[in-house]
Amino acid sequence: MTPRVVRDAAMRWIADDPDPTTRASLQKVVAAAMAGTPGADDELADLMRAPLRFGTAGLRGPVRAGPAGMNVAVVRRTTAALAEWLRRNGHTGATVVVGRDARHGSADFAAAAAGVLGAAGFDAVALPGASPTPLLAFAVRHLGAVAGVQVTASHNPASDNGYKVYLGDGAQLVPPVDAEIEALTEQVGAAVAVPADGRVREADPLQSYLERVAALPRGTARTLRIALTPLHGVGGAAAVQALALAGFTDVHVVASQAVPDPDFPTVTSPNPEHPGTTDALLALAASVDADLAVALDPDADRCALGVPGPDGWRMLTGDETGVLLGDHLLRSGTDPDPLVATTVVSSSMLRAVAAAHGARFAETLTGFKWIVRAGEGLVYGYEEALGHCVDPQAVRDKDGIAAAVVAADLAATLRAAGSSLPARLDELAAAHGVHATAQVRVPFAGGGLPPLFTAPPAGWDVDHPAPDVLVLRRGTERVVVRPSGTEPILKTYLEVVEPPDADVAAARARAAARIDTLATEARGWV
Repeated sequence: MTPRVVRDAAMRWIADDPDPTTRASLQKVVAAAMAGTPGADDELADLMRAPLRFGTAGLRGPVRAGPAGMNVAVVRRTTAALAEWLRRNGHTGATVVVGRDARHGSADFAAAAAGVLGAAGFDAVALPGASPTPLLAFAVRHLGAVAGVQVTASHNPASDNGYKVYLGDGAQLVPPVDAEIEALTEQVGAAVAVPADGRVREADPLQSYLERVAALPRGTARTLRIALTPLHGVGGAAAVQALALAGFTDVHVVASQAVPDPDFPTVTSPNPEHPGTTDALLALAASVDADLAVALDPDADRCALGVPGPDGWRMLTGDETGVLLGDHLLRSGTDPDPLVATTVVSSSMLRAVAAAHGARFAETLTGFKWIVRAGEGLVYGYEEALGHCVDPQAVRDKDGIAAAVVAADLAATLRAAGSSLPARLDELAAAHGVHATAQVRVPFAGGGLPPLFTAPPAGWDVDHPAPDVLVLRRGTERVVVRPSGTEPILKTYLEVVEPPDADVAAARARAAARIDTLATEARGWV
């Protein structure tokens, strides 16, 4: 679009925006562009670019004015479209639950969403205050709702916020529903004309959720010292309560990160995958002589574990935790025909573990919206990005709080037997081989895959499980390439497998050397 067309679109958006704060901020940029201020036209074009779309986990973007940002106008129009979709699918007047985290704008966005739903004739139910995303996923089924909305940007930077939609089955929406809601959003008129003053009632299912989570442990051991951080998010108090109800009362919380703070002041990134984010947690774990360290991401749907070792404390990878929890649940489960699932970008080791237990295994596309729909009898699902679904019958999404309780159960059980999480990892590696994984990430703002991958490197078997996912296999090596659904980056996931070997340390050394070589090769492609 030309600068003039962009300015005209911005003026129309300003006229339709119900929020005086975002109206004023956009007016300021328009005025600067009209005055010829250097860079103002580019800034305006960025604000007015294509609207947010439902990605891997809902809408997500910077808190700012315009269709490409998270703001009250975008939330009103999206919620009006959701309400219309629900009406067209026979859910007029039914219950819809709305929750939120503690990020910038979350309270206003959640109020706007609930108000629009109430005005549209739905039984709009708001969860009280800021609450973990797993509680919203639980509440949808617990309260008999036909949908749920959680305002959150999970582990994104402090500047972002987002909007997740759950359907009546308690899982996040999948195609074609996402595209249908997006199409309806385009038909919604001015946001300022969308009624948003409907009746909203409050319900608090927290105690029911905590009691369900507290019942998850399979063992009886409870002697375990835990260091925990919610990373300035909303899961700290609920996690401590859940652990205590389950019998794990020796819990130490990182004081500087215990209270929700939308600026995440003590970390560069609130994503526990990123280097440095869990430094304070590991320092606390060492100082209190803990047995287990637990990091939740800001909306508490992800869980990262830290363990002590001969060289000090370290964080486990998502794949290590995934295999540990999957093996634990299969060992101690009672389901006669259990199913476990993970994604195409996660380690393949869970397949071997499932086979050893006589369980079924499924591999899905990335995202818990696919994992929880892997099939009947699902008892566990995980993805390498620290997401774990340990109780699919209650929460059909990743749940960091429930995962922490199950991890504590495993760690305490092993401790009572004179073992540990690292020792169990060695046992699994000796039985099923070393599955080493790594990731190469590069900036990438385009849609789909880069042109390079229309002609994949020679010597690899090629699979396209989805238009924007490429899987390359060469012997016991695998490379998966996909654009992130939440960040402007291209992700390349690597895995090499060393066969079972009684000398696990030697096998790990060989795998590490091979994964380094493969990473160098992959960096040459991207």
